[in-house]
Amino acid sequence: ATRVACRLVKSVKRRCRLTESHKHKMMDTENHINWFRHTGPYIKAHRGRIFVVYLGNGALESPNLMTLLHDMALLHFLGVHLVLVHATREAIDSALPKDHPVVLKEGIRVTDDLTLAAACDAAAKQQVQIERLLSMGLPNTPLKAAQIRVMAGNFVTARPIGIRKGVHYLHSGTVRRIDVKGVQAILDNDAVALISPLGYSPAGELLSVSASDTAEAVAVAIGADKLIFLDRHAGLEDEDGNLIRQCTIASAKNLSVLDEEQRRLRDAACRACSQGVTRGHLLTFHRKGALLEELFTHDGAGTLIAQDPYEQARGAEIDDIASIMELIRPLEESGALVKRSRERLEEEIHHFSILERDGRVIACAALYPFAETGAGEIACVATHPDYRGAGRAKQLLNELIFKASRLSLTEVFVLTTQSTHWFLEQGFELAAPKLLPIAKQQLYNWQRNSAILKRAV
Repeated sequence: ATRVACRLVKSVKRRCRLTESHKHKMMDTENHINWFRHTGPYIKAHRGRIFVVYLGNGALESPNLMTLLHDMALLHFLGVHLVLVHATREAIDSALPKDHPVVLKEGIRVTDDLTLAAACDAAAKQQVQIERLLSMGLPNTPLKAAQIRVMAGNFVTARPIGIRKGVHYLHSGTVRRIDVKGVQAILDNDAVALISPLGYSPAGELLSVSASDTAEAVAVAIGADKLIFLDRHAGLEDEDGNLIRQCTIASAKNLSVLDEEQRRLRDAACRACSQGVTRGHLLTFHRKGALLEELFTHDGAGTLIAQDPYEQARGAEIDDIASIMELIRPLEESGALVKRSRERLEEEIHHFSILERDGRVIACAALYPFAETGAGEIACVATHPDYRGAGRAKQLLNELIFKASRLSLTEVFVLTTQSTHWFLEQGFELAAPKLLPIAKQQLYNWQRNSAILKRAV
């Protein structure tokens, strides 16, 4: 009887373990499906776009190189047109004799004959390495046998730097022109364009050029949608060392960046964005999956630089109704907001303002003016769960208070059942129903018994 009982206990435990394992698998599957659903808009948005990707010094020696190149192969199969520019500075340093002097002036290397030979050798080795790894397709996937064509060429026309402040830079050059038709022809043939930091003068002289400057020049010349810099840093940081997820060109330029290499990449991204490249990205090659996370998630993995604000408030439009309904539905179901039909939203959409992040509505609020009394009602304040507690609701509230001021309103009020304390923290004060505009008093729902709060504009 004891043995039978033990077997029963073991059997129950085994079943429990199997049940728990099944639950974990189900949760993992659900998470993957949800992630895939969220990537759908990005897959559509990136298809057919041109991305110039800078592989910084150390990227080709990183343990994550295979993963990184596989992620680029995946981008290629998803319809992204890729131009890769690889940096060779550290590879050149390693190839030179230890006793050979390295002369840098204002961040630019003086390239003598031996250094130029090392630059050619480093560029050739890296080119072959990238071509070899991309030829593998995507191992352990249905695309493992898919062929990715990689094409390189003499796309960079350069001119010698010459003599600056008494320093002769010898074989160091600057980008003069990019063969746009040549690069575009590669992309039109469904191949990856690979560009080394070497330029050729019209006289046939070979010159060593900056890889970051080359990436910037290529991105601007071909009208790239993104210029992505992959180096050792996670991105730009604020004064407290926190990663800055997105910023404008102006705010990026005002940041204090101590590392010279990162400062050069920041400046290149800013210049490119100011000349028509839609967005610049700074992220690290050290973190596995950082490239895909940056491109296929709302918050990304590094720093995004754009000419226009990545996240901005604006007036709502008819096309935003579906997003607003999705945002407020959970709050309506919980009783925090009064239910609104689609028809009502269509009629009142001009009263709404939204906070948009990369094309996604993450917060909304409405202002209903009562011009005859100089008051305005702020209503339907909602923030997406992923962005609560980060000041988005306060940002929209301030936008609406400013809008009320422009409409010559002298005060605003809210009716709420669950957010009284939050509005008190924003400078509102409790008020009685009799202080509401007459038209609003007549609509006041005594059964709902909402708290009334007011504040001056």
